[in-house]
Amino acid sequence: MGTSGLSVSRLALGTMTWGRSTDYETAAEQLRTFLSSGGTLVDTAHGYSDGAAEEFLGRMIDEEVDRDDVIVCTKAGISRRSGARVVDTSRFSLLSQLDTSLERLGTDHVDLWLVHTWSDEAPLTETLSALEWAVNTGRARYVGVSNYSGWQSARALSLLEQARVPLVANEVEYSLVNRHAEHELLGAAQSLGFGILPWSPLGRGVLTGKYRHGIPADSRAASRDFPRFTARYLDDRSAGVVEALAIAAQGLGVTPAEVALAWVRDRPGVVSPIVGARTTSQLKTSLASDGLDLPQEIVAALDEVSA
Repeated sequence: MGTSGLSVSRLALGTMTWGRSTDYETAAEQLRTFLSSGGTLVDTAHGYSDGAAEEFLGRMIDEEVDRDDVIVCTKAGISRRSGARVVDTSRFSLLSQLDTSLERLGTDHVDLWLVHTWSDEAPLTETLSALEWAVNTGRARYVGVSNYSGWQSARALSLLEQARVPLVANEVEYSLVNRHAEHELLGAAQSLGFGILPWSPLGRGVLTGKYRHGIPADSRAASRDFPRFTARYLDDRSAGVVEALAIAAQGLGVTPAEVALAWVRDRPGVVSPIVGARTTSQLKTSLASDGLDLPQEIVAALDEVSA
């Protein structure tokens, strides 16, 4: 994880759908499949499915797997109240959410704890004091941020350094259809030593190719739970990227999803793309990308078409 001593698997298992469109039995099957393939890092958050995702993982750690086999990453700062999304990165809110997360997970610590998003409402020093406290009390082994820009990450890292607490990770959206992280964030990560955890590395599902000929009834784009999650990438530019992926995948004898994941996995500064799946079959397709090394000619072609 950057220049820290924390080692994680090259892919992480995302849990955003657990407790919503993925039931417990399927989620448990996904975790077993992930661990058996060599995976270790599982990403969740206080606000996922109103806490059900963390509760699922906590039950699995109690019943299905050993705690030492899982590197747990969770996040705080975003919740829902009366159906509305609430951002609160105050010390009070972050530490309250961490205590709740630990209770749900059934553990006395998380391996990686992240501030879920930037907020101008709370002073950054106050937000970071919660991370410092979590490390100093043993509730979090490592800390980081999520959805921070390059300058925000650099400022947070420099403030935490004064307390001798390393910032080791930034979890951001990054894929062939969203390359905004390249403007300044990837350079900052390499220079300052924190790792990038790309969320939605498959472009919110678009890069699997499932939307090439319309919107499947069982897809996120058609889901009542995520009605606008995919819509932003259902455009002509993204369609061009998907067609290039399809051509590359056909030539390599793999799926478009495997090519897309291999591309983002090998970008400078990236540690572990976070793959979420509604079904175990989808997860297995993503996990197959771990053994794929893309020829430089294909990387260059994808760079160009997605620039």
